[in-house]
Amino acid sequence: MSFTSAPTASAATRHSRRSGQKRPRCPSSASRSARTEPRCPLRRSATSRRPLRRARRRLTARRRHCRAPARQARQARESLLKTLLAQRRLPEHGWDEPTLKLALAELAALDSNTFVGNAGVGEREGRVICPLVAARHFGLAHGIGRSGDIAEAQPKAAGSSLIYALTNALAADALRRAGGAGVSECVTLPLATGMSVTLTLLALRQLRPNARHVLWPRIDQKSCLKAVSAAGLTPVPIENLLDGDELRTDLDALAAKLSEIGADDVLCVLTTTSCFAPRGVDKLLDVARLCAEQGVPHLCNNAYGVQCDRCMKAIASASRHGRLDCFIQSTDKNFLVPVGGAIVATADGRHGPELLAKVRSTYAGRASISPVLDLFCTLLHLGADGWLRLLERRRASFPDFRRKLEAVAAKHGERVLHTPNNGISMSVTLTPPEGSKPAGSLGASLFVRLVSGLRVVTPSAAGKTVGGIPFESYGAHYSGYPCAYFSVACAIGIADGDVDLFLRRLDKALAEWKKPPRQPKAKAGGADGAAGNGSCAAKDRDLAKDFRPNPSAKEFVPAAQPAPCMTAAPPCSAEKAEEKGAAAE
Repeated sequence: MSFTSAPTASAATRHSRRSGQKRPRCPSSASRSARTEPRCPLRRSATSRRPLRRARRRLTARRRHCRAPARQARQARESLLKTLLAQRRLPEHGWDEPTLKLALAELAALDSNTFVGNAGVGEREGRVICPLVAARHFGLAHGIGRSGDIAEAQPKAAGSSLIYALTNALAADALRRAGGAGVSECVTLPLATGMSVTLTLLALRQLRPNARHVLWPRIDQKSCLKAVSAAGLTPVPIENLLDGDELRTDLDALAAKLSEIGADDVLCVLTTTSCFAPRGVDKLLDVARLCAEQGVPHLCNNAYGVQCDRCMKAIASASRHGRLDCFIQSTDKNFLVPVGGAIVATADGRHGPELLAKVRSTYAGRASISPVLDLFCTLLHLGADGWLRLLERRRASFPDFRRKLEAVAAKHGERVLHTPNNGISMSVTLTPPEGSKPAGSLGASLFVRLVSGLRVVTPSAAGKTVGGIPFESYGAHYSGYPCAYFSVACAIGIADGDVDLFLRRLDKALAEWKKPPRQPKAKAGGADGAAGNGSCAAKDRDLAKDFRPNPSAKEFVPAAQPAPCMTAAPPCSAEKAEEKGAAAE
């Protein structure tokens, strides 16, 4: 016996729709207007659900439409990173902060200490306990390099290794855009300039183990001598030539000393580009040709010369027409980052690559990524247009700074020294009048007026031993410079406001320094001999006269004038008041 179930309501409805019959209306809903009882809110008919579905579809479409610009913005930022990885050069326009953070987050996620579920059982796993330190380094805690090479990729720090490789490529591009044509490769070291010179000398010493002397045209900076001495080498200073006001390289003395010692016993010639005036840039091309003839390596200390196109063009010319194995520059002085990094670069395709490879392999152990990360972010933030704009602004500020400085110097009977081969530093003579203060006091007076970076030099016959070598008039780059002077620099990043503020304070400091000393005033008669005009004792007695004892009170109150302000300075002599006023200004 078979039973057939009755068709359900939904089945009957579908059948009626297929057959074209009209759907019967529910008697309870035939006349809604006549319905008196309220309908249950939980029951919804198909007609009432249709607007809700349409609203949901509109909301979903609106959400998709709103997410599209955000997705496009993220894709645009990601495309910048892809372009950087492909081209490995400065972007045409600088990146904004969100793009930099996104790139650092993507690269930091490639280091093993940021892996989800990573089980680190080694002694160095990038563990950072302080959240502030971890945020400061963006999670990049492994460092760069391996024990055998600072540029070798670290398996546990793929992101850090990639950042280091990109930084070297960006730095080489920045050097080329600054005027260093032909720069083929460079290595960024987490060391300041002096220690980077030492590391380069140690690497060069492995290529020439029998050489022990470094010929060094004199520049009076202790870090240069210490860099040579720290490498276990013997510095041989070459005295400069005085050409007018400027100090230049003595090529004849350099060639004579090279012949005297012998080319096989000379490790290298260490020249300098950027320096304090009145010393000019070394004659790099002539020195490079001499080194090429004698087969002697040539290193150049280009500490802050990247910002000067004259220094960079001299390096490019020496590398192309002579021998210049490599040149070293500071990151903080040229790229406006914190102190702690340097770039060793080469534009000499014959001798430079071998030396750079030896420099990379000489660095012991891993290296910190902090100075590298600072340079990486700064170069991406600037971009090619921002970097060139910084260089052009400094170059345009130099003649204006010099013109204003000449006006202030002429006002006080001084002059700016003529140093055409120094495009960064300027010097002004200091001629103290009879019986005035020493020249060094001018630097102290400007320092208390919040002027930093100024350097006062007073030549003297007194000797000074630095690094075991005796020097005469150390600090002047020359043993007998004819006058005292002070030096200032028009460096990268300087603003017009800094120049104007410095010149105003210099004008006042020079006027005070040129002022003849005051003669001591005769003291007036008296039992204690302290009643002279302007003395502190007399002023204290005059001030005490303004107070009278009040018989009806236990304290003293002013009789005629109000009590002096508690913030007022205590009474003092006129000379002390003038000095305090000048210091406060």
